[in-house]
Amino acid sequence: MHPVPILAVLAALAGATAATAQALPPMPPVEASDRILIVSPHPDDESLCCGGLIAEARRAGAQVAIVWVTSGGGFRLDAMVVQRKARPKYADMRALARRRIDEAQNAAQVLGVEANGLYFLGYPDRGVLALLLDHYESPYRSKYTGADAVPWEQALNPGSPYDGASLERDFALVVERVRPTLVLAPSPYDAHPDHRASGILAMRIFGTRGEIDRVNYWIVHGGRAWPTPRGLHPALPQTPPPRGRSLPWMQFALDSEAREAKRLALRMHETQLKVMGRKMMSYVRSTELYSPLPVAEADRRCIEALPCHPEELSREEAAL
Repeated sequence: MHPVPILAVLAALAGATAATAQALPPMPPVEASDRILIVSPHPDDESLCCGGLIAEARRAGAQVAIVWVTSGGGFRLDAMVVQRKARPKYADMRALARRRIDEAQNAAQVLGVEANGLYFLGYPDRGVLALLLDHYESPYRSKYTGADAVPWEQALNPGSPYDGASLERDFALVVERVRPTLVLAPSPYDAHPDHRASGILAMRIFGTRGEIDRVNYWIVHGGRAWPTPRGLHPALPQTPPPRGRSLPWMQFALDSEAREAKRLALRMHETQLKVMGRKMMSYVRSTELYSPLPVAEADRRCIEALPCHPEELSREEAAL
């Protein structure tokens, strides 16, 4: 039996993904009058989920703001690789977070987002769900940075205690400043607990405001084999993630300029590229996918304090 040439495999895959994409309805275009808020659990998620839409929105004259819920100081493997330390300490993890804040600012600049539209909340990486469910009014201490309050000088409210009430207050303050007409937040189906929690946070605040219909949802951690194929394939459309197959996905088409802007924005996240660059480039596709619903009706447990499709994340996935 002769092996199938890799180009033939990619061609067949391209045909299959194109057929899948044709079945997805288009997302309404962004207008110059739009005010868009991107809810990013960590520095790099804003580019992975929505970099192409951000670039096109800015070219169209729309306002774009990004709120980062955490500063990404909870990935020890990344600190080990970047700082070349076998056992990173609290100070090392804080240094990693400060560097990731700088990288996020650089990526936002590539995408055309103005500096006054960047909001860093600074809550604990890998601790957001705990704040909302178990530490709403009681203090939480990060086991990665040792912090029990927002330590970053670039944050919206440095010194805010690590509890759910403070997180909701700071997030609501950003929302009041931006007054978005469109919000892009993670679906609670996303496998990363910080992503799930950030989606729940957005739903709480916009539900209270009576504006839940303004929120659309995305997934970055959609399953260990997704997106496929790995690597940079900007001509291929994105396919629905396995963890979100029940959602009514819409596709936002990206032109070549938006795809290139997204690629360059991802390149700004140098610390993350060192450990998972090939996977990150897998998100640069000809479309981005968004859903008007956070979860299917049968999965309401995913937006409550109940298990939601438990799945152990690989080291690579947990870093995004």
